[in-house]
Amino acid sequence: MMENNNYKGLLQSHGLKNTKRRNLILEILAALEQPITVDQLFWELKKNDVSINLSTVYRSVETLVSKHLITKTNISGDSKTYFELNRPEHRHHFICTSCKQMFWIDDCPLEDYCTLIQTRTGFDVTGHKLEIYGYCPNCKQT
Repeated sequence: MMENNNYKGLLQSHGLKNTKRRNLILEILAALEQPITVDQLFWELKKNDVSINLSTVYRSVETLVSKHLITKTNISGDSKTYFELNRPEHRHHFICTSCKQMFWIDDCPLEDYCTLIQTRTGFDVTGHKLEIYGYCPNCKQT
């Protein structure tokens, strides 16, 4: 795990107080390949000997989402919400409807379309999110 001040500047630049818990949340999310639920994040914090309540994790996550430091994804047909670090590179997801595993899409097929929309309507596109549902190679074989 990283040093607890690793995200100090990032938190402060978004108007947030630098705390050990916020740093660890960002650190855990940065180390993961997959988005996770708040419950999973809570247990990751517990593994790191952090004394924290589940309700505090929920509040911390919502604060970080409101400041655009982490993103949340709701999978169609699943009642859970998943969170991941808002990385500087622009990505979308393939989501397996069977195992709920998410895979990043490196290319953005919507950039040209967003430009076209802006030109036609005058609407300023500030962001977008694309989620493609299907079956991963493992689930497709079963």
